[in-house]
Amino acid sequence: MRLVTHNMLQCHVRGCNVNNYPLQLSEVEIEIQETEFNSQFLRSMIRKLEWSALINSAREIGITTLPEVLPDDFDEDFLRNIHRVLLETHIQQGKMTCPNCNHVYLVRDGIPNMLLNESET
Repeated sequence: MRLVTHNMLQCHVRGCNVNNYPLQLSEVEIEIQETEFNSQFLRSMIRKLEWSALINSAREIGITTLPEVLPDDFDEDFLRNIHRVLLETHIQQGKMTCPNCNHVYLVRDGIPNMLLNESET
């Protein structure tokens, strides 16, 4: 699972409608998988991200290279850095925990399991 995907996930347990985003990462195993750099894609995607959630999630897995505040101008160095963080950093194994209800979603083989038990839906 890439961090760009994680940035879009939230808890969907029945009744968990407040403070259910971002899911907190723990016990993660990370793998770097190189992908082709596409600055045009990144420029269009960056504004769609929840920046503060991305910063917090990146820190949870040990990435401290992102600026606190999203810059107004996206220079080449910034775009390459965000490319590495969003698209090349893959969470292979780990846990995502809802900050509200503490429901745990597992990530196995790079795939987040967002399915719920019948009683949770």
